[in-house]
Amino acid sequence: MLRPFEWKRTDFTKQHFLSSGSITTADGSALVKLGNTTVICGVKAELAAPAVDSANKGYIVPNVELPSLCSTRFRSGPPGEEAQAASQFIADVIENSQIIAKEDLCIAEGKLAWVLYCDIICLDYDGNILDASTFALLAALKNVQLPSVTINEETGLSEVNLKQKNPLVIRKHPVATSFAIFDDTLLIVDPTAEEEDLATGTVTVVTDEDDRLCSVHKPGGSPLTGAKLQDCISRAITRHKEVKKLIDKVIKSIKPK
Repeated sequence: MLRPFEWKRTDFTKQHFLSSGSITTADGSALVKLGNTTVICGVKAELAAPAVDSANKGYIVPNVELPSLCSTRFRSGPPGEEAQAASQFIADVIENSQIIAKEDLCIAEGKLAWVLYCDIICLDYDGNILDASTFALLAALKNVQLPSVTINEETGLSEVNLKQKNPLVIRKHPVATSFAIFDDTLLIVDPTAEEEDLATGTVTVVTDEDDRLCSVHKPGGSPLTGAKLQDCISRAITRHKEVKKLIDKVIKSIKPK
């Protein structure tokens, strides 16, 4: 029997899989497999005029899809409640962690900026969609290569140089770690769909490489004491180091020699 707060799966790199740059039509992509949950993230960059109240900032638009293809628990049609909640969670992680400074996406203040559409699609669902989505988003953004863009002073039109591409500046590396709560006595990390259904609550902790707490997501369920929440944060920090190491290894392996 598992002891309270024991890691259910201890060897992260053997239980999980990451592939980067697998979608050639996207500006950046990553496929992540956590246990039996598989998600793919594709990032598409487009040019647009910045908002009037944020003339020096670009946009990041995340979207999480849970199609009927990935599990019988989902139906085709408009996004369900779980997909909408996951999309909002990813948007909050982007904002709270400052993974990318939106000012870095601005090309010409008040005139032109990048819009990053981050589409995260679940291919096989077996729980823990938030961890997988955050992992895939980070890996995909680190894989993005944006072409050089300038504005012609004479014509006022943008000129794109596809031969000169640069990676995004990733400011922070947020990693999410989810726990299934069982009556405030037992927590299991990286829960499966069955474990989530049996649990009396869940909590997701997001940390960055500076051991900074970016956010805590707890959608109702059993309460959690401060001491146990702190234990979750400590374990999330430990897991972050494992995830970051795996991402760096994969990104380094696909860099041109």
